[in-house]
Amino acid sequence: MREIASKGQLRWSFARWAFVTVPLVLFLGFAAGAVVPSGDANPWYQALSKPSWQPPGWAFPVVWSILYILMGVAIAMILNARGAKGRGIAIALFVAQLLVNLTWSIVFFGMHLVSFAAVEIIVILALAIATTFALARVRRQAAWLMVPYLAWLTFASILAFEIDRLNPDGETLVPSGSTTQIQL
Repeated sequence: MREIASKGQLRWSFARWAFVTVPLVLFLGFAAGAVVPSGDANPWYQALSKPSWQPPGWAFPVVWSILYILMGVAIAMILNARGAKGRGIAIALFVAQLLVNLTWSIVFFGMHLVSFAAVEIIVILALAIATTFALARVRRQAAWLMVPYLAWLTFASILAFEIDRLNPDGETLVPSGSTTQIQL
């Protein structure tokens, strides 16, 4: 029986998808984070009480870079799996969880909605779990690439709820001389 595409051709097809999806996911992630000052660059965030076990500020962009790269590779695998059963659902769930993920920084750092952001991250985690299961039905390796993201989201959920608990007035906390955190 003759193959329609050689293994080399299939690898190049995947590489083409990855050359698009990895930079795209990275760009979207960092663009969403750049809309508002985040971390130590945000005076409102600096004024919040944070748990002693929170990672240092430099860890967040490092971790998110790695996670966005893994997510970009995972979706490239799915996009490359033309004709696979469940591919469309996996892509739709991936896009949905990514879109909700991209709004989190705006909700938390820009709008100062600490409680809402804590709930939103649970929604992101639920969508990411559903996405991971959908990816597993198409390409098991793609699902494994999502595991570090799930672990980080679990940790980030705990951190968000702890920040919410430590700052019951977080939504109304306004550092002196500050008006809005959203930059256009």
